[in-house]
Amino acid sequence: MSTPPSLPRYIPPAGRADAAFSTAVAWLTDHGVSLLGSRVLTVRGRRTGTPQRVPVNLLVLDGERYLVAPRGNTQWVRNIRAAGEAELRVGRRTERVTVLELPATARGPVLRVYLRRWGWEVGRFVEGLSARSTDAEVAQAAPGIPVFRVTSAGERLTALSPRLP
Repeated sequence: MSTPPSLPRYIPPAGRADAAFSTAVAWLTDHGVSLLGSRVLTVRGRRTGTPQRVPVNLLVLDGERYLVAPRGNTQWVRNIRAAGEAELRVGRRTERVTVLELPATARGPVLRVYLRRWGWEVGRFVEGLSARSTDAEVAQAAPGIPVFRVTSAGERLTALSPRLP
């Protein structure tokens, strides 16, 4: 199912199984068990200002950290775009972070590594992409899969300078 070009891509949770998986990952991560890099992302809601929490996969690639939204323009994506900052948590360790969204043209290398690592988990959200997808297929899908470079809040983010392979 593809999204019309005029609408942001969004794949909603499929039901109770998705909710149960998300809840279990969040609980484990809250208690200090990171599953392949999982973190609990807390970001201020753009309308209510209320903290919103969601488990995410934190990808480390060439010394940089990234958050990828395989389901597209989710609530956490819209909130983090508005806030520009958030918290990442594992157990008792909480880190304040700032983010910078990568342009679609710079997402390919990050998406490829993300699919290699978590394709088994997110494959159904990325409409046929896999670690074996061609560069052209990844590039075609990139505009609908937001990617954010993550930096500790103490570090200053500058305009994206491609340091990707």
